[in-house]
Amino acid sequence: MVRTETPLCQFNLPAVDFTLPGVDGRDWSLQQIRGERGTLVMFICNHCPYVKAVIDRIVADCHALAAEGINSVAISANDPSDYPEDSFDNMALFARQHAFPFPYLFDESQQTARAYGAVCTPDFFGYNTDLLLQYRGRLDASRKEPLPGARRELLLAMQQISKHGEGVSFGSR
Repeated sequence: MVRTETPLCQFNLPAVDFTLPGVDGRDWSLQQIRGERGTLVMFICNHCPYVKAVIDRIVADCHALAAEGINSVAISANDPSDYPEDSFDNMALFARQHAFPFPYLFDESQQTARAYGAVCTPDFFGYNTDLLLQYRGRLDASRKEPLPGARRELLLAMQQISKHGEGVSFGSR
């Protein structure tokens, strides 16, 4: 995916259903991933320098969200012939190395990424219990290195969704 700005959130846009293969050997659908209090769909890839820089923060936040009833899923839509580091085998290795607490799925056709409107990696889509979009944004204000005191925008937005069913806009992309 091309580096670009994440578009503003289109609140209440319904999540797009999918069934994709996971690095754990299972096929996963949105309904299987759906959380009791919300669902986080994120588009990532192994080779992206931004993903590499923030993956441990993503994993930590997803652990915290799981404790609040929010399930997460990561999807890679990159063509491994263009990006060998993003092959299915390397996806499985990346997930193990970082102890993903969520399914990591391969969108070989890129149809799911297009249906969601994913434009960059990482790209985050936060849904309420009705699978209506309530957050579209970034992990936090940091780029690669964590900024001291940076507001954890994704975590805070998803926590608000779990409590109130509605998201928040931080006024940034």
